[in-house]
Amino acid sequence: MRLLKSCVWLLSAVGAAAAASSDQSPTEGVESLVKRRLPHHVDWFEFALEQSHGSALVNDSYTVSSTKNGKVRIEGTTTSALLSGLHKYLSNEANVDIWWFVGSQLDRAPKALPKLTSPIKGSSVVPYRYYWNTVTTSYTSAFWSWEDWETQLDWMALRGVNLALAWIGVEKIFIDVFHEIGLNDDEIDSFISGPAFLAWNHFGNIQGSWGGSMPRSWVDDQFSLQLKILERMQELGITPILPAFPGFVPRNISRVFPDISLSTSPVWNDFGTTLSADVYINPFDPRFAQLQKLFIDRQQELYGENVTHFWTLDQFNENQPLSGDLDYLRNVSHNTWAALKAADPEAVWVMQAWLFSSDSSFWTNDRIEAFVGGIPVDSDMLLLDLFAESAPQWQRTDSFYGKPWIWCQLHDYGGNMGLYGQIENVTINSMDAVRNSDSIVGFGLTMEGMEGNEIMYDLLLDQAWSPKPIDTETYFHDWVSARYGTKNVQSLYRGWEMLRPTVFNNTNLTVTAVPKSILELTPAINGLLGRTGHHATTITYDPAVMVDAWSELFKAGIEDLTLFSNPSYQYDLVDWTRQVLVNSFEDLYKDLVDAYNQSSTPTVIRSRGAKLITLLKTLDAVLATNDNFQLAPWIKQARASDPSAANFFEFNARNQITLWGPQGQIEDYASKQWAGLVGTYYAERWQQFIDYLATTKPASYNQTAFHEKLLAWETTWGQQTSSNNKFNAGESDIRSVLDTILKSWGDVFKL
Repeated sequence: MRLLKSCVWLLSAVGAAAAASSDQSPTEGVESLVKRRLPHHVDWFEFALEQSHGSALVNDSYTVSSTKNGKVRIEGTTTSALLSGLHKYLSNEANVDIWWFVGSQLDRAPKALPKLTSPIKGSSVVPYRYYWNTVTTSYTSAFWSWEDWETQLDWMALRGVNLALAWIGVEKIFIDVFHEIGLNDDEIDSFISGPAFLAWNHFGNIQGSWGGSMPRSWVDDQFSLQLKILERMQELGITPILPAFPGFVPRNISRVFPDISLSTSPVWNDFGTTLSADVYINPFDPRFAQLQKLFIDRQQELYGENVTHFWTLDQFNENQPLSGDLDYLRNVSHNTWAALKAADPEAVWVMQAWLFSSDSSFWTNDRIEAFVGGIPVDSDMLLLDLFAESAPQWQRTDSFYGKPWIWCQLHDYGGNMGLYGQIENVTINSMDAVRNSDSIVGFGLTMEGMEGNEIMYDLLLDQAWSPKPIDTETYFHDWVSARYGTKNVQSLYRGWEMLRPTVFNNTNLTVTAVPKSILELTPAINGLLGRTGHHATTITYDPAVMVDAWSELFKAGIEDLTLFSNPSYQYDLVDWTRQVLVNSFEDLYKDLVDAYNQSSTPTVIRSRGAKLITLLKTLDAVLATNDNFQLAPWIKQARASDPSAANFFEFNARNQITLWGPQGQIEDYASKQWAGLVGTYYAERWQQFIDYLATTKPASYNQTAFHEKLLAWETTWGQQTSSNNKFNAGESDIRSVLDTILKSWGDVFKL
């Protein structure tokens, strides 16, 4: 049992969520999902919402059983519980599911659904299952359509998510409020960033845009999208977390309020004072409370007064406060809280605790205690321990000094691609928190970008329904059955079991998240290998294990040829082939650098470099067999999101995944292993590097000079448009590509 204060907070929060959906039957959303995803099985299910009592108000529960007339009956305490029970039945009994990238496979459920011999029961160990990182809206969903969101929301709901960030279209709110106080369009345009960088605009890290200005037509389209998202969240029992006013404003606000008290954030990541050093209203200035009220009132007017009482607000994300004085920090948070409560008396301030981890030298324990202590009512704040699997903050802060908090798995930065996981931390450490913290109220997924390690995200959401750490061996076996819809191909299980205790069980926490491949980094003769941290390049397992697992996965397709038409198998085969090739890139790189350092002839250097380029072209061909691994869809979505400004949107899309800034301020942070990007960008960078080595003696090597020349080419690449760029946007059969590859790279794949 939690402390009484946590229970009271949860009761009020659950009540607020219930109020938001009181105008419809709680089972209506569940039934609509079944009609949407299992249209031929609508009559097979019946749902019943049970009124919970006592402690059941804290955690959700469900029961799935078979009725005498053969129907599947699902009873639950909330809409989210009903959907969790439905998911448990479909994935475990019918072997079907809905997936990232692959999409919904629920319609592949057997015509006659399996009958249960005994009921399936589940009870959550935490009341909240949180979803989304603020920056995921830029790294992953920047250009999503409603169809993309619809699939994502169904994925979330079936996995028990009942609390999620929802700040699509917030630019309209900013614009409306800024207009209301008297700012003009030019002043507002100088503040709002481009579509691929909006998350950091909201954080106050950057302001303004490069390469063009945000078109109002896109802002309106995003707002329309937000209306659909919020309506669907309500149907699915997901409480949205809306954005509060963080305080960041256009610089010319003093024209409107000459006596306003302003401060300036530090320059962020070398963006300079034009695009960074954001201005913000000091929370103790009455204008802060005025704008907060306008900001929240406007959203309640547009979305409904009781759609939520959860408000996300991050003031110091990678920006230090003006002072570390304890009284100052306490006053800042107290005045922020007071303004928020004045705007919504039932408000809960949701804040990412990332700042305490990313800048731990500033955020000492006494400063954290002072800051969170400025909120006098514990239940008025909800903290997200954003990177709890690698850098938990709850332990050093005595559970955030009593404030409710959520244990989160971040796992991935920038949407980087590489097979990786920490199954022990996700299962064992999360449950340690449940046992040892009185104020923990949820588990959450906070990846910066979605990528191919979906099993790791499923694992934590399922851990939210298990009273003890999940047995990962059994879990992986059952997950594979649902993933491919079959229990008859043993090679599938063997392949995944090889990866479970190795690739997905990193315990070397000098590598804290999905690693990068050096092929995605600016070429250099040193400094690429063995990087640690959350953009590590260190391979944390024996690469031979990956090859052996790949062999089992490939063998499964030979044993059951129908797998080659299975979308999940197609995706995973490309993903695992990608990883084997990427791992082998390191040895080719070492051979090249060794030849150069030994003053080998240009012929030798070019010969070794040619092998490296051939591997990149091979990788590009593999990735091109599946549109989930292509650059083309990312750019196509960007251009389609606003055809009136298609070139500007494409520039944003290209810049984010390469230079991340007009002069490469955060270069390669959001790098991707995508066909087209590998073939026309990374391969060309490495070719220029090889040419440089072949024409430059080791004594004359100058990385700065090489990079400056490379940067000019990279900038030109980013300014292209799809009309004059011919990257591979087609899709070929993975079997034919593999046949060709294995003839040339059979030694790599042990074939």
